[in-house]
Amino acid sequence: MEQKPILGVIGGSGLYSIEDLENVDSHQIDTPFGKPSSPVIMGDLGRQRIAFLARHGIGHVLSPSEINYQANIYALKSLGIDRIISVSACGSLREDYAPGDIVVPDQLFDRTHRRERSFFGEGLVSHISVGDPFCMDLSELLSKSVTAAEGTVHNGGAFITIEGPRFSTRAESNTYRAWGMSIIGMTSSPEAFLAREAEMCYAVMAHVTDYDVWHLSEEAVTVEMVIRVLKANTQLAQNTIAQLVSSLTDERSCDCREALKDTFITSPEKVPPETRSKLSIFIDKYIT
Repeated sequence: MEQKPILGVIGGSGLYSIEDLENVDSHQIDTPFGKPSSPVIMGDLGRQRIAFLARHGIGHVLSPSEINYQANIYALKSLGIDRIISVSACGSLREDYAPGDIVVPDQLFDRTHRRERSFFGEGLVSHISVGDPFCMDLSELLSKSVTAAEGTVHNGGAFITIEGPRFSTRAESNTYRAWGMSIIGMTSSPEAFLAREAEMCYAVMAHVTDYDVWHLSEEAVTVEMVIRVLKANTQLAQNTIAQLVSSLTDERSCDCREALKDTFITSPEKVPPETRSKLSIFIDKYIT
């Protein structure tokens, strides 16, 4: 029986693989929600087994709105993975969060409008708590790992997710700053919410690539700028993941592991059989 991965890594723009993996296997997974963005690559990093999924597909062919977030999270869940690190590009909405820095956010603001935000529906209603949308335990370990890898890390901040694929207007960027947002990106919503429904710990390693368009003394964000910074930070991401993996154990004490408990409002006898089957990976321990 193959060893269960201790960590799942979802790589965003600029991170399309994990170096130094040994005993690598590729898993093409079909889910009830369709195909994930890419095959799931599993391999050994040090003494631990991890899994990697390319969020935008092989060759970066999927825009943020085209990603099948449900299938991606379901695929990792089906492999027995309990924790996810999202590696994401972001723009800074604060002077002190500079390009090249890492942010581990503690709040999330969803401004998307074209995405499936939940696994539930089709006869089964769940209202899950996401007051703190990122796993605080995993975020703390991630921050310590960035520091150990000699990166500059900022703990906390509100991450606003926009629909994309375009970048913000200057008026939008200034509005988000006035709202108290810290960083801006295009993929953490609904990924974080789906991970919570799947009772998986989820934390974001956000790479600051630019100052969006609000900073008048800096050039406006471009794809070239994003890729340039991400390439420079690729080794930092790899080193951070290696540091993090070495500190993880199978045990979890956070609330993520029972996030679905007491969230179901539908009478069990009213749940359609096809919905039970589709969602069994999530609900079997709660709905019999």
